[in-house]
Amino acid sequence: MLNWVLAATLLLGPAVFTSCSNEDTVVAPVSKDYFTLWNSCEALTALKDYVEDVTNPQSANFIKEEDRIATFDMDGTFVGELYPTYFEYNLLEYRVLEDESYKNLAPDDVKETAQDIRDFVREGKKLPDHFDMKHAKAAAKAYAGMTIAEFDAYVKAYAAKQVNGFSGMTYAQSFFKPMLQVFEYLESKGFTFYVVSGSDRFICRALVEPIGIKPNRVIGMDVKLRSTSQGDEAGVDYTMGKEENLIRTDELIIKNLKTNKVLQISQEIGKVPVLSFGNSGGDCSMHNYCLSNSYKSAAFMLIADDDVRDHANKEKAISLGNQWREAGYYVISMKDDFKTIYGDGVEKTDFTF
Repeated sequence: MLNWVLAATLLLGPAVFTSCSNEDTVVAPVSKDYFTLWNSCEALTALKDYVEDVTNPQSANFIKEEDRIATFDMDGTFVGELYPTYFEYNLLEYRVLEDESYKNLAPDDVKETAQDIRDFVREGKKLPDHFDMKHAKAAAKAYAGMTIAEFDAYVKAYAAKQVNGFSGMTYAQSFFKPMLQVFEYLESKGFTFYVVSGSDRFICRALVEPIGIKPNRVIGMDVKLRSTSQGDEAGVDYTMGKEENLIRTDELIIKNLKTNKVLQISQEIGKVPVLSFGNSGGDCSMHNYCLSNSYKSAAFMLIADDDVRDHANKEKAISLGNQWREAGYYVISMKDDFKTIYGDGVEKTDFTF
């Protein structure tokens, strides 16, 4: 079982077992409440009604367990993204402008990209057009030459830092706690779920490891890999030795956004999801792909409309919520639907630079 099951046990308290001397007495099992961190709301009702319907063998909408596929965007869907921008953007800014072991080695275009992020964060300067691709190419260069293990350790070391804009939380802890309950609930109902993110696949793997999501359930931005002694020789010509490691190269394969998410889902999962969760326009293609399924399906968009407990543009979030409803998606409101966002002891603070 996943790690959040233990966390939920600690939160809710241990199960109570009763004994009885009458052997004919049958004690009905108590149905578990998976959503203790949620308020009663339209989106939660829709999710539970949907899941209970498609997992009921007597229903005309019954879905076999092997076809119960759910896809989740990561940043802004179940991991915070407003501190003050995406984790992978913050990481690149740190790598290029602050990391003494690298900052003097960074190519000019990589430095420019990191400065774009800093100017956006600190001065509110608009990011250049198509910045997602500019960042992806710069990030490929910034971590080139690292082994997979080295990069994993690098990501986790940065994730252990205190989150900018919050007290009582590290980046590694910045999960939306109510969304973790969705994972637990779906697992209990026989669903298999995948993280499908625009962020680097190996960054995502490092971040979701603490909550028990396996590496082969993560799809993200990819760069080409090679073995340490491979050089420029093609993989079909080179035989890797037992003593070698895999290293990252500076060659970007794919930025996993919009329709690219659908292409990667098809390639890696091989099935159309029946549930899809996201928070931005970059997830609409994935949602629409899900809703094209011949099975009954549903898509959910989370909006960051809580400007008290999180850093949010409430007006923009509400506008997006209306847009998502018109598109046929259920809307999850962080303000109205979540009893907590990051858990007890976490408070929003001013950003520091």
